[in-house]
Amino acid sequence: RVSCNSHRPLLFYKNPEPLAAACMRAYWQTFPTFVLIQDEIVLAMQNILGWLLMAITLGLLACNKDDQFVTGSSVDIDFSTDTLRFDTVFTQLGSATRSFTVRNNGNRPVRIDKIALEGSSGVRFRLNIDGIPGNELTEVDVWAKDSIHIFVEVTIDPNQPTSISPYIVTDQISFYTGDVRRQVVLEAWGQNANYIPSRFNRGIPVLLSCDNQTIVWNSPLPYVIYGEILIDSCLLQIEAGSRLYFHGGIARNELFGIFNDGMLYTLPKGRIHIKGSPERPVILQGDRLEEEFQEAPGQWFGLIFGRGSRDNRIEYATIKNSIIGMLVDSAAELRLRNTQVYNTAGSGLSASHASVSAENCLFRSNAGNSVQLTHGGDYAFDHCTVASYGVDASAAAMSNFKCYTDDCSLFDIHRINARWRNCIIFGSRNDEIILSDASQRNEPALFNLDMRNCVVRVRDLLTQSNGRYADFFSTYCVDCVNGPRDAKLFLNRTEQDYRLDSLSIAIDIGLSIPEIPADLLGNPRIGRPDAGCYERQ
Repeated sequence: RVSCNSHRPLLFYKNPEPLAAACMRAYWQTFPTFVLIQDEIVLAMQNILGWLLMAITLGLLACNKDDQFVTGSSVDIDFSTDTLRFDTVFTQLGSATRSFTVRNNGNRPVRIDKIALEGSSGVRFRLNIDGIPGNELTEVDVWAKDSIHIFVEVTIDPNQPTSISPYIVTDQISFYTGDVRRQVVLEAWGQNANYIPSRFNRGIPVLLSCDNQTIVWNSPLPYVIYGEILIDSCLLQIEAGSRLYFHGGIARNELFGIFNDGMLYTLPKGRIHIKGSPERPVILQGDRLEEEFQEAPGQWFGLIFGRGSRDNRIEYATIKNSIIGMLVDSAAELRLRNTQVYNTAGSGLSASHASVSAENCLFRSNAGNSVQLTHGGDYAFDHCTVASYGVDASAAAMSNFKCYTDDCSLFDIHRINARWRNCIIFGSRNDEIILSDASQRNEPALFNLDMRNCVVRVRDLLTQSNGRYADFFSTYCVDCVNGPRDAKLFLNRTEQDYRLDSLSIAIDIGLSIPEIPADLLGNPRIGRPDAGCYERQ
């Protein structure tokens, strides 16, 4: 029964009785802004709901009819690749995720009976089939003109003997449709490694000490560095051909706070000697070896030569893909020879109140100042190429002070001695050299810059800074070539080939430096040498 005292509209009642209809009219009459045509509204609502229910029902029935799918051996699918390859994967470590697609190019949906990892290699490949984890899945549907994604990870067996490292492992993913089986091959290169100190050391500082003796790294297997290795009372000697892979990422501990992981750090009584050779350079990079990480910066922190660390040497080495290539702190010493530093998220070389010498070195593709020398110090660069393109940071920056407040109202000055001979300092900015002299030139001994026979790129430096460097090419850079931004210089800069073009403005402009008879590649310098780390052949 329906009472007219109920204040609920009865629009959704089917075939309302007269009393109900009267109640509805009485209810809606209390709202003068509405016009109720009760019979038409009730009939329209019935029709709409009926059609909607019928459409949903037919849709569900259509979706659930198995005979709409192509099944069995009639299924026609293809794959985005026939072989899914993983680059070198260190034992005990997982890889990056790889994926491929399974495509249905037909006009009807298909049903794959089973997708399964064969597991014949014994290697831990792991699947995720279109969002469902597991190495086997049955009745997988692929809609018309659509595709599904197969994601694969791998962990290499650490028990493989070192005699076959690196080694290749393979497996297959099978797709069963009736009596037809299709396969995608999985292929991974595995390699044993020396884990320093262990693969469980992420974000943890570890002291490496040897009572003022020498620790030698010369294994044919690569070294995978975890955490922060602090070298104290010890010489770490890294021999030719060694490969160091640093595991980076955000880490946190009481000593460093929040920081980026993966570094070698010398304490005052610690030293590093990297002794590569032209045929067997030492490689230092991140531990992600997949193709997409080969040129990715910021994967690990870098090398830090701490305060007072003396007699550090790097020869024939490649340092890449770090946040900073090398950080040389106050009163530390570093000598670089025939070394390349590139693809860094910050500076290639950053030194503060330190002592650094570099010859035949290449700094390029650095997101910060490629070479940054602050708070004074003693520096010598001979036959170096410092190239900075596509970033809002200069190739070289030099200053004789350090700020202790944000507005630099409190600062400290220390004299800088910087010598550049036969170098290239170039890039895409108007000024690839930044000079900051806090002494205001009232004390010339505090800012000693001696550049000779270099190719540089400067413009605003000559007229700005209150005209302080208007005499740059007579006082600071003698017999230098100031090239325009589009000057012919390198062989193929877009391909990161910084050898000299046949028309390069750097050819035959250098001073003779007998103690550097060959270039970065070992090519002899005959007659008047070229500027930069490469001699045009």
